[in-house]
Amino acid sequence: MTADERPDYFDAFPTIAMSRDSDGVLLVRLHGADPDTAVTYTAQHHHDWCDGFAAIGDDRDNRAVVLTGTGESFIDTMVYDMDLRTPGDWDEGVYFDGKRMLRRLLDIEVPVIAAVNGPATIHAELAVMSDITLASSTATFQDAPHVPNGTVPGDGVHIVWLELLGINRGRYFLLTGQTLDAQEALRLGVVNEVLPSDQLLERAMEHARRLAALDPVVARYTRVVLTQRYKRLVEEGLGYGLALEGLGALSVISAAGRHGE
Repeated sequence: MTADERPDYFDAFPTIAMSRDSDGVLLVRLHGADPDTAVTYTAQHHHDWCDGFAAIGDDRDNRAVVLTGTGESFIDTMVYDMDLRTPGDWDEGVYFDGKRMLRRLLDIEVPVIAAVNGPATIHAELAVMSDITLASSTATFQDAPHVPNGTVPGDGVHIVWLELLGINRGRYFLLTGQTLDAQEALRLGVVNEVLPSDQLLERAMEHARRLAALDPVVARYTRVVLTQRYKRLVEEGLGYGLALEGLGALSVISAAGRHGE
């Protein structure tokens, strides 16, 4: 690929670095405010990733996607930089993009391989919903932002973790803030392989290149058929979960106001 062939959307999102090789494998690297820093999750990431996944899905030159983080973590910290005091705030800041982010990830109609390069404690579902999920030996998995912080786990984690872990293990994971290390995640079927950090990305690219070599229609339709169940679950439960999460957040804010906090 020459510089002239580089799609405009590769450089359109401040928190995503993208590159594509001659096999059509798109490497998507999530990062912080600086391209060389790990993600500290903000409202900018929420918006970028929603629109970024849509752009990726619309580009039929992508034959497979590898999704990874930057540095020593996948997503492990966040800054709460949204003022969510009214239903309108929640709709604009969370609900509008929140409904679309997982849908648009699932609408990428080529195989998606995740390379979880370190702790994934915030939006880990973006990785573990992949067709193949690889983890560094340093990776951990948790849902830190919700119940541990007094928030309803309604932004899709209630769908993904109950699906992956089963009803009882999934509820325990969300309600206790349980952390799974890489080997436990492998044992429970959350990830498919655990590798040393220096072998992770190359292994992900190996899987991606193998799948990118399939007939394009076969590759696309394989992704479609393998994500159909997730799409149905997301359609049924995501909007409702986000609404309940918003009501819970407004309840906390209202209670804090009554107590002068």
